[in-house]
Amino acid sequence: MSSILFEPIEISGIKIKNRIIMAPMCMYSAKEGVVHDFHMAHLGARALGGVGLIIVEATGVSPEGRISPFDAGIWNEKQVEAFKPIVNFCKSCGSTIGIQLAHAGRKASTNAPWLGERPLRPEEGAWQTVAPSAISFDTGYPVPKEMDEDDIKKVVKDFANGAKNANMAGFDLIEIHAAHGYLINEFLSPLSNKRKDKYGGSLENRARLLLEIIDVVKRGNWPKNKPIFVRISAVDWVDGGFDLESSIALARMLKDLGVSLIDCSSGGIAPNAKMNIYCGYQLGFAKEIKEKTGIPVSGVGFITKPEFADFILGSGMADMVEMGRELLRNPHWPLHAAHKLGANIEWSKQYLRAKL
Repeated sequence: MSSILFEPIEISGIKIKNRIIMAPMCMYSAKEGVVHDFHMAHLGARALGGVGLIIVEATGVSPEGRISPFDAGIWNEKQVEAFKPIVNFCKSCGSTIGIQLAHAGRKASTNAPWLGERPLRPEEGAWQTVAPSAISFDTGYPVPKEMDEDDIKKVVKDFANGAKNANMAGFDLIEIHAAHGYLINEFLSPLSNKRKDKYGGSLENRARLLLEIIDVVKRGNWPKNKPIFVRISAVDWVDGGFDLESSIALARMLKDLGVSLIDCSSGGIAPNAKMNIYCGYQLGFAKEIKEKTGIPVSGVGFITKPEFADFILGSGMADMVEMGRELLRNPHWPLHAAHKLGANIEWSKQYLRAKL
């Protein structure tokens, strides 16, 4: 039995051993942005488990760009050095490893989920949040500072520095986080961007920050032979918000800039969004973007069954499948999936005695 799920794929010169991506998932377990033993165990387990591409959680390009004080960071040398052994170990297991570069915008300065997932109080170290417009995310959230051009230039520079540091740490690819209501998504969405300057209004203007970041990253801050992915919220799930037509137009812009893959997610910009959630609920967005633009895409959203993952790829809806919660539950999901699909894949030699 042949399985597309376990066929290698080459994206912009990087060969990935199978089509399984571990989605970037915040662990809220870093100290001053520095990853440590937990992250080695967490990410290393998925590499031993056979994941083709591991994407490290949303990693702040600046202290103020973190969702919480416990987020990973990539703005200084200490953070780079902490990532190196993790990256090297995952690669030694045959996995490709990338990192998601992020700025949380108006959704920054919050606590970890198990500590209440709410905006920090001043006595807890709260910091000033920023956004395209002075509109708070939700009731109880502070009003962010509306960014001026100096603020925007700093963010662009921070992403460029983050990309340079990611390369120094040895990552194979970077993913720019432009989804889930965080800063770049806030610029893209007309719900959160009410600016009247060159960064607001038309889609071209609202996309300007993202395009400037990618342009600067590509100009000497990230190697030409390493891919750049972009994660987008394909739809806001709110009337008058970012929609699929806008995502298709944005994907064309990103393709023209040399982006290698669109990671198709959705939502996050508005707390009142009404999402229709079921297994594979975002795959239609990925399929449309792929068909209309020709850019490679990954599909994500409650994908748990090996047969379903293989079907997604075989039907052409996506080029890779992305998993989050399922890989938290079972870090060895790829090994079990290969057995179920009849694919004979390489196991880590230390685990061969248990091969199914």
